[in-house]
Amino acid sequence: MITTVTKAIFPVAGLGTRFLPATKSIPKEIMTLVDRPLIQYAIDEAREAGITDFIFVTAKGKSALEDYFDRAPELEKKLRDSNKTALLEELKRSDMESGSIAYIRQREAKGLGHAVWCARRFIGDEPFAVLLPDDVISGQQGCLKQMIDAYRETGGNMVAAMQVPDSQTKNYGIIDKGAENGRLVSVKGMVEKPALGTAPSNLAVIGRYILRPEVMDALGKFQQGAGGEIQLTDAIADQIDQGRPVHGFRFEGTRFDCGSKAGFLQATVAFALERSDLREEFGVFLDSITHLHHAAE
Repeated sequence: MITTVTKAIFPVAGLGTRFLPATKSIPKEIMTLVDRPLIQYAIDEAREAGITDFIFVTAKGKSALEDYFDRAPELEKKLRDSNKTALLEELKRSDMESGSIAYIRQREAKGLGHAVWCARRFIGDEPFAVLLPDDVISGQQGCLKQMIDAYRETGGNMVAAMQVPDSQTKNYGIIDKGAENGRLVSVKGMVEKPALGTAPSNLAVIGRYILRPEVMDALGKFQQGAGGEIQLTDAIADQIDQGRPVHGFRFEGTRFDCGSKAGFLQATVAFALERSDLREEFGVFLDSITHLHHAAE
């Protein structure tokens, strides 16, 4: 059984309607946290984990996303001639080697599971990762790297997991927990967006997955789940029914839901305060508006 994970799928076909009107003209995935687009955080995390093949499931209107990963020779030359080496090195983070990145269209919006299934021919018979760029995870070590290190020991399928308030379980895929071993938990079942009060736990699935290729077979049945969409959670739950192991992994780090405006703003503040070139000035500004807010109350 292959336990080396080198391929990753990035589902980026969504319309980003919660960020309209901005996303009328630009893909949500290249909206910036400080000075790096959302997709760059996901790419950097995947690279750290040893991913070499990047598969983007896109849709109409996402050409700017593809352009972002193309080279910009004129800009590179200008930076080099101006001796702006730091900016040049930062620009190189968006470079992708020829042949390492592939784009495939999801022609119909049928859910996350369908988006992953669209990439099946690029996966073949190998395990693969799925990263949702909306979930930005900050930590000393990337979430996917932590998962892949654990996956080498467990094999099977693995999902990133975190505790959420009981009132929020209706917004997530929720794990029915089995035996626990440190950061790992055996998954007995999974429920996508359970009705309030019916969740088997408050351990939610977050947008990082390591999956066996058999998941593609389950997705290919096109069974509709929550919201009338083809759900990735349902296909993973099918693996449990087939006797194939699934583990939840409680990662170390802070997750920001950048698919929401509030989460995006929270991430912007957190990442800005981590920057040595911004921390002091930005911190003073935050202190001043916090003081004004309290004074107004």
